[in-house]
Amino acid sequence: MAFKSLRLHFLRSVLAAVGVLIGVTAVIWLVALGEGVSYQAQQLIKEYGATNIIIRSKAPAVAADTGRVKIYGLTRLDFDRITARVAGPSSDYVINTIERAVPMREVSMEVRYFDRTCDTQLLGVMKDYQDINHLEMSIGRFLSRGDSETKSNVAVLADGTARELFPYENPIGKTIRVDQDFYRVVGVVSKKQDAAAIGGSISGRSYDKDVYIPLNTFRSRIGDQVPISMESFESELIEINQITVTINDVERVPETAEIIRVLLGEFHNDENPDYSVTVPMELLEQAETTRMMFNILLVVIAGISLLVGGIGIMNIMLATVTERTREIGIRRALGATQMAILWQFLNEATVLTAIGGMLGIACGFMCYPVVDVVMNQLEVWYPEVWAGLSPAVQNIEPRVETWSVVAAFGISVGVGILFGVFPARQAAQLDPIEALRHE
Repeated sequence: MAFKSLRLHFLRSVLAAVGVLIGVTAVIWLVALGEGVSYQAQQLIKEYGATNIIIRSKAPAVAADTGRVKIYGLTRLDFDRITARVAGPSSDYVINTIERAVPMREVSMEVRYFDRTCDTQLLGVMKDYQDINHLEMSIGRFLSRGDSETKSNVAVLADGTARELFPYENPIGKTIRVDQDFYRVVGVVSKKQDAAAIGGSISGRSYDKDVYIPLNTFRSRIGDQVPISMESFESELIEINQITVTINDVERVPETAEIIRVLLGEFHNDENPDYSVTVPMELLEQAETTRMMFNILLVVIAGISLLVGGIGIMNIMLATVTERTREIGIRRALGATQMAILWQFLNEATVLTAIGGMLGIACGFMCYPVVDVVMNQLEVWYPEVWAGLSPAVQNIEPRVETWSVVAAFGISVGVGILFGVFPARQAAQLDPIEALRHE
């Protein structure tokens, strides 16, 4: 009877169901897009390692007056202190939680191969740098411990660097020039997606134009002091740009990070720090909390759409009660109870919202192809806008969550019941005699 009644007022029923459809679709789409962005951010944080602690040199807020040479950041002595006092057998803290500590030095340099040049990031690294950053080899090999111990002039190229310097030939065994020194290419790293910045904690990172050489080779060939301005003859002296510490027990990460902060604070100006300590696990926990708050906000916003749709349904049901007053009187005269009339109109409202909810779920799953089409068209028609988007947005993949589908459908049916009760009670409480007299 509910379906038959809704068919008799088809257009009105469709318009009412559309309100619920839009609300359910909004819930699913907003949660899916929010989860997609959140997932990208969480995967990025996880890539840095839940058991890692990242310590980076940074220019202090107030630079010390050291003439034309700016001296700041982590030192080799800091590295020795961290590995000895936190991980050593005679540790002051007796924790022994550090599995490995990997230092890194980097500087912007021009790399040349005959008449071809490429502006790159030259990184002095150790063998473990490959594992920590999940670098996969395209051809050749990565740097070995022997390369660092013997200070060999060997280099590993990033995918973009290799393509720019060697567009038509195999770079393995070829010699490239960095400053006044020559390096033999022993490997090429596979293309790796750029890492987006995470708030102010971790800066964005591009792996496309890197050149990796042994850390000891970097120190002997490039040195700690590099020029930053040829016109003013200014330079900066940094011994280590980054130390990545891997902890053997994820539960000891916060404790070890705090110990490292205290340790560095003893030998650096804590009020004007020239270093930063980032714990990806803490960022991951913050991202999880932010995701939950964001989802709650999205559900509330989309719930408003369902609320509006529910008000529309109540309005339509009240109009229906007025139009069918005589029908209600006849049913009551034939023996229908108030509860039977109540259930009749309540069923109609519930069926109406359930149909809208099911159609909304179907439209909700359309977010996958729609997002793909929108992103492809944006890249083709508006390349400048596309280039300005962060990698997390460019690579966004909606993630439809089961709970959002269940919640949206449940809310839609709940709205139908909630807003259908009042019109149903109005119908059930009509006086049968007055209803029969109604024209």
